[in-house]
Amino acid sequence: MSQRDQALTEQRSRIMEQAERKIWVTFRKEGIHKYPAAATDPALATGDEYDVSFLGVLHRHIFHFRVWIDVLHNDRDIEFIQFKRWLENLYKDATLTLDYKSCEMMADDLYIQIASRYPDRAVWIEVAEDGENGALIKYELSRPSLSIKI
Repeated sequence: MSQRDQALTEQRSRIMEQAERKIWVTFRKEGIHKYPAAATDPALATGDEYDVSFLGVLHRHIFHFRVWIDVLHNDRDIEFIQFKRWLENLYKDATLTLDYKSCEMMADDLYIQIASRYPDRAVWIEVAEDGENGALIKYELSRPSLSIKI
């Protein structure tokens, strides 16, 4: 093997050793939703094609969740089927509720539970209304681009 090939092999090994590893799971939950400000805020209740005043009354959504969490090795120290079942049970057992919250609020609530059980791991949570529109929040342990340790 040439020196160049050897150097590339070593580089790939270093990259693989330092790679960020996450698993992800998805699940869905039904929730009742209301955004009271939408009924009266002129920026939302516009009276034209952009009017979303209907959000000011109770309406139903199927909330779609996708949750990523750091794992420490390729043998997975968190089994994703067990992780998914645990997340679903947080809502089944009423530890968490969906009703009357924004996607971002739901993500924050869920993050608190995950971080309590799995500390010191980056977690990304995406919550979407009906799988169509939503939010992604990345709960990182550090922000290297800003040179800050959180």
